[in-house]
Amino acid sequence: MSGAPAVTGTMRAAVLTGPGQLRMNEVGRPEPGPGQVRVRLEGCGVCASNLTPWAGPEWMQFPTEPGALGHEGWGVVDAVGDDVQGLSVGDRVAALSYNSYAEYDLADADAVVALPESLASQPFPGEPLGCAMNIFRRSEIEAGQTVAIVGIGFLGAILTRLATDAGARVIAISRRPFSLDVAREMGAAEAIPMDDHNGIIDRVKALTGGVFCDRVIEAVGKQWPLDLSAELTREGGRMVVAGYHQDGPRQVNMQLWNWRGFDVINAHERDPRVSIQGIREAVDAVASGRLDPSALYTHSFPLDRLDEALDATRDKPDGFIKAVVTP
Repeated sequence: MSGAPAVTGTMRAAVLTGPGQLRMNEVGRPEPGPGQVRVRLEGCGVCASNLTPWAGPEWMQFPTEPGALGHEGWGVVDAVGDDVQGLSVGDRVAALSYNSYAEYDLADADAVVALPESLASQPFPGEPLGCAMNIFRRSEIEAGQTVAIVGIGFLGAILTRLATDAGARVIAISRRPFSLDVAREMGAAEAIPMDDHNGIIDRVKALTGGVFCDRVIEAVGKQWPLDLSAELTREGGRMVVAGYHQDGPRQVNMQLWNWRGFDVINAHERDPRVSIQGIREAVDAVASGRLDPSALYTHSFPLDRLDEALDATRDKPDGFIKAVVTP
């Protein structure tokens, strides 16, 4: 096929063949073109954004490309294309690439971030870590603020730590007792079960002297948490949409939004340069010890059990925060 990457040798890659169906294929191992590197993957994080394609909506096309949906890969550069500077075979990197449910993936040279030797033994799913850094930046959290984080998964837990370290008082709100325990470990001052809409509002109102929160980060991606987040945002505050709303339209209470006069920030970044900058900031934060996400990688699966990793991400068994897969 004209324009397709050259291949040499083979590799294993996951292919989604239908809703909830997966097989491992032996496929050609691609060669990097100009401005690209090939990464021998050590692992890839499993993102909740995979769950809708995994369920097989009408717009989903099967079978997928080999390795498709995997976009949280890290590993070692093992081949370098022409016109690449600053990267060499053997460099350990986090990659912003899109077919990382495989043994190898290609990435543009400007879409990888070198990992320092101090992180040599650590998993590093760069994309979600960088996403957290970018959401934190756009939230404009400062010392002395009260910040509610609605939904404590991997992203919410990291944001809890970043906000706490910035001097904010964090109110964590989440459905599972385990995730609330994680929020406390990451520095949350208050942890509220996400079970009763009006009860949560009353509790946060009491905790804030009736004014509600300076910042509210919605990190679930569903209608109810979005509604709840608006209710918890004070007049003139800032509500940050970090949840990935991929299952259809949303309705909002514009009467409330107008009356409160708060800012609404869609914190999803689509500029790869911004994503890469977030990954660089995450590398600095983890390498310096400011952020330690290691306890959040709660489940690990070999690549040929990616289906189990996806199901665990969907079903969230007790003790689950994030899954990674390893070749």
